[in-house]
Amino acid sequence: MHSCRILVADDDVVARTVVGAILRKQGFEIEVAADGVAAWERLQAPDAPPLVVLDWMMPGLDGTEICRRLRTRGAERTTYVILLTARTASDDVVTGLEAGADDFVSKPPNEKELVARVSVGARVVALQQALADRVRSLEEALANVKQLQKLLPICSYCKRIRDDKNYWQQVESYIGDHAGVQFSHSFCPECYARYVQPQLDELDRYKP
Repeated sequence: MHSCRILVADDDVVARTVVGAILRKQGFEIEVAADGVAAWERLQAPDAPPLVVLDWMMPGLDGTEICRRLRTRGAERTTYVILLTARTASDDVVTGLEAGADDFVSKPPNEKELVARVSVGARVVALQQALADRVRSLEEALANVKQLQKLLPICSYCKRIRDDKNYWQQVESYIGDHAGVQFSHSFCPECYARYVQPQLDELDRYKP
């Protein structure tokens, strides 16, 4: 079962009903558009479905024109496009791919083929989303690192750091707040020899 949202756009009410029913049965969340103009309006919305099954021939705007418009929006918003068409000649396939289509399904669609191709598209969408989330996380981490690279006021005696709100914090607290780092305390060899070992030796003296 799948959870990807899909827009099915076809001016033929029977065709879009059949395609929608097939994909709903697989667990996809389906929206429909009755023509190219309605499909383009929906795809411009901030919450537009990330995957669309477009009929090639529609009034107002056909599938290839919608593909061209989607590809001119830039990489900040990607939409996986499957063209639904009876035009399967090599020249037609090239035309559709050059317009920006990601895949084709012949019309009328074979149920297994349609589900298989849409499932591939849903996996691509999921991978793109995971990659985008990872990039955002890395950008946030980089911003935190850059913030730590700034000149920081630090007390010469207690080694506390003054933050942007003029509060003095322990080094561990400051770095933890700004970089999400957790500390595990230990002793460097010099401090162990200078501070810890003498204390252990002192304790040994009082052992019965």
